[in-house]
Amino acid sequence: MCSLAKYSIVSAAVWCFVVSSCAIADDLFPAELLDFAPASYNPIFSGTGTTTWDHTIRERGYILRQGKLWHLWYTGYNGERAAPKWLGYATSRDGLNWKRHPQNPIYDSTWTEDVHVVRHRDKFYMVAEGRHDMAHMLTSADGIHWADQGRLDVRHRDGTPLTPGPYGTPTLWCEKSIWYLFYERGDRGVWLATSTDRKIWTNVKDIAVIARGPAAYDLHAVALNQVIRHRDRYYGVYHANADPNRKGPWTTCLAVSDDLVKWKKYPGNPIIQTNHSSGQLVHDGSVFRLYTMHPDVRVYLPRRTTSLE
Repeated sequence: MCSLAKYSIVSAAVWCFVVSSCAIADDLFPAELLDFAPASYNPIFSGTGTTTWDHTIRERGYILRQGKLWHLWYTGYNGERAAPKWLGYATSRDGLNWKRHPQNPIYDSTWTEDVHVVRHRDKFYMVAEGRHDMAHMLTSADGIHWADQGRLDVRHRDGTPLTPGPYGTPTLWCEKSIWYLFYERGDRGVWLATSTDRKIWTNVKDIAVIARGPAAYDLHAVALNQVIRHRDRYYGVYHANADPNRKGPWTTCLAVSDDLVKWKKYPGNPIIQTNHSSGQLVHDGSVFRLYTMHPDVRVYLPRRTTSLE
């Protein structure tokens, strides 16, 4: 367990190895979204490593801070790739020390992994991958008891169904009664669909809004984890792979947009170069922290931060 007294960062030498040291902030990419160092006490949450349903945790979990309570939804399984993936839940008062819910797994009726959660009008909306990377939606009044609303119906611009195949890593954004759904197809790019009823989702474009490449770091795979609004712009945290066989590290990268459709990648990507992926930015009330969720949960702090005081 980590305490406030231990809220420190690793040495500058280690930081330079883990986080891109040549990054230069500018108006489009402010330093508070880039300049992080890994906490010395990582990981802060992981699979049990024992004979529990969450021996191992996998892919994107999601952290949502509401006032003094931090929520963490995560996927647990027994460590075998083909094993069912179930939903777990933990809470924290500081975003560092987490307590598993006593009723875990809180949802085990359908395969649920790579989750993303939005709180909207007193209800939680979760999108997640099901079996074979098919995205589905769940809803909850309290974040603990979830009801599956079925597979997402995503269509081309002309209204025809998507061509067969996976559509995973679903990510939500809601603004002015319009719901935005970002998804990937085999990590070959990030597509965007919108909906007003959360029942039918229609592509804004039938090509990826965030494509792979042309730089080497994301030439072979990209998937979006999160969208935030900051300084009147949208920022997307995504993970990427430079290896044609996807054996290389899944790095953490950043992109910016003014309209959610046209995206510009940060020229200093990746912002985290190690194989810790599914990153997301969470504001702790004072500053942004960067969390990575796979293969365990790790926190990266603003580089000059040494305590929570």
